[in-house]
Amino acid sequence: MSSAEAVGLAAVAAIVCGFAGLAVPVAIARLPEPMGSVADRPRILLRAVLGCAVVAAVVAPSVGVHAALLVVLPLIPQGVLLAIVDRHTHLLPSRVIWPMLGLASGTVLLAGVVAGDGVAVVRAAIGGAATFAFFHVLWWVRPQGLGYGDVRLSAVVGTALGFLGTAELLIGVYAGFVVFVLAALGRAAVRRDRSLLREPSPYGPAMLGGALLGLVVGSYLASR
Repeated sequence: MSSAEAVGLAAVAAIVCGFAGLAVPVAIARLPEPMGSVADRPRILLRAVLGCAVVAAVVAPSVGVHAALLVVLPLIPQGVLLAIVDRHTHLLPSRVIWPMLGLASGTVLLAGVVAGDGVAVVRAAIGGAATFAFFHVLWWVRPQGLGYGDVRLSAVVGTALGFLGTAELLIGVYAGFVVFVLAALGRAAVRRDRSLLREPSPYGPAMLGGALLGLVVGSYLASR
C-alpha cells in the first residue's frame, strides 16, 4: 500500500468511526449506575469521537485493505466506551461485552468467508478461548487484582487478535500488562506520590491499549 492510499484509508476509517463515536455517550447513559453517570462528565462526547477517530486512523493502515477490517473497525466504538467507563468506575458492563463478543464472532466468520481463510477463523476461536482461559486463571489466583469484567473482555481481544495472527495475539496480550505497569508508574511519577502505586487501577483500558499495540506491531512484523 502506498503512502497516499494509507492516508486515504486512515481518513475514511477515522470519519466513519468518528461518527459512530457520537453514539457512545448515549450508550453510556443507558448503563446502570454508577456507570451511566459517566455520560454526564465534561467533554465526554469530544473524547468519545476523538478516541474512535484516532484509533481507527491507526488501525486501518496497519490492517490494510483486508477482510480483517470487518472485524476490528466495528469493535472500536465499543472499545472506546468500555475504556471510558472502566477508567472512571473500575467496572466493565457485561451488557456491552457479551454483544461485543457476539459481534466479534460474527464478523470473524464473515471476514473468513470473504477472505477465504478458514485457518484464520479457527485461529480466532482458539485465540479467544485461550486468552479467556488465561485471564480466568489469573483472576482465580488473585481475584483482588483483576475484575471478572476483564476476563470477559479478554475473550473479545483474543478473538479479534487471533483472527489477525499469532504475533498480533501474543504481542497484544503481553503489551496490555506493559501498558498497565507503565501507566501506573507514569501517574505516580507525575504526581510524585509513590503511594499511588498501591491504589487499584482499572485494567480494561490497558488491555485495549495493548491490543492496539499488538495489532500495529504484529501487522508490521508480519509484513517484513
